[in-house]
Amino acid sequence: MDLIIRLILNASVFLLVSLVVPGFEVASIWAALWAALIFGFVNSLIRPILLAISLPLSILSLGLFTLVIDAAIMALTAWLVPGFDVRGFLAALIGWVLVSFGSMIVSSILRGNGGKRK
Repeated sequence: MDLIIRLILNASVFLLVSLVVPGFEVASIWAALWAALIFGFVNSLIRPILLAISLPLSILSLGLFTLVIDAAIMALTAWLVPGFDVRGFLAALIGWVLVSFGSMIVSSILRGNGGKRK
């Protein structure tokens, strides 16, 4: 049940971000649900691999190359989910930051009680 609530709340974050960021478009609630699900998988499975592979570039750029990877993660999610579109690097990067921040807030709310699960 916790997973379904988390998915719905993260989909709401996608919808809210689409209202704020130009070029970050979610066509429907179903697209938002799929985007939240795929973003969770891509962000937890593919992002660490990309970060490890690009470690030398990240060190040389003082960590700025990580922003390129973050925007690429959001663009990959948009490419995989019909009805979810990200136009441009800046929209992808700002969208990634806001969605990640929103997901962090959702996780902290669901965790509650100082990190103890209910």
